[in-house]
Amino acid sequence: MTRFLRMCHVAGLLLALGGCRTSPSTSAYSPPLEAARNPLRAQQLTLEAADLMTADPSRAERLLREALTCDLFHGPAHNNLGVILLRRGHLYEAANEFEWARKLMPGHPDPRINLALVFEQAGRVDDALASYRSAVEVSPGHLPAIQGLARLQIRFRRADQETDVLLSDIELRSDDPAWRSWAERERIRRQAIPGT
Repeated sequence: MTRFLRMCHVAGLLLALGGCRTSPSTSAYSPPLEAARNPLRAQQLTLEAADLMTADPSRAERLLREALTCDLFHGPAHNNLGVILLRRGHLYEAANEFEWARKLMPGHPDPRINLALVFEQAGRVDDALASYRSAVEVSPGHLPAIQGLARLQIRFRRADQETDVLLSDIELRSDDPAWRSWAERERIRRQAIPGT
């Protein structure tokens, strides 16, 4: 084997085993060539970042951005990066990450719930309600989505008959005494109001 072919072979192995960046683009959001994607490495980095999101969010962010460089289409990395950005109050950037995650994880409620939180903080109540409803639609019975939807309906006086069902569900299924107590109190309060 010639020296040139050996170098190409070594470079190819390095790329396949751990390399993530293959295009000259400076943006992590430029789609890589299919052969250049490294989903396994992206998953490893995302798991490593998940353990650091509370203790060291800056390091977690770096790991998640590296994960997205390895595989732009890794939905959990987008979702977790969005959580970090949301905690910092960067609503637009967080919403962008949750939109990516929602598209890449069509059957998962978390990106929809997180997007609802962004909309809620931005004062876009109708969009937040729609996003919570979407989370319940893709994962019926998902308690955090049900809790978010019921809480928002009560908070902004958008409660209806659906709210009563949600409150009963929270009351019966939640392991958290605070949620159970809240749901029971709101359900009883709503029953005492004529016409609800």
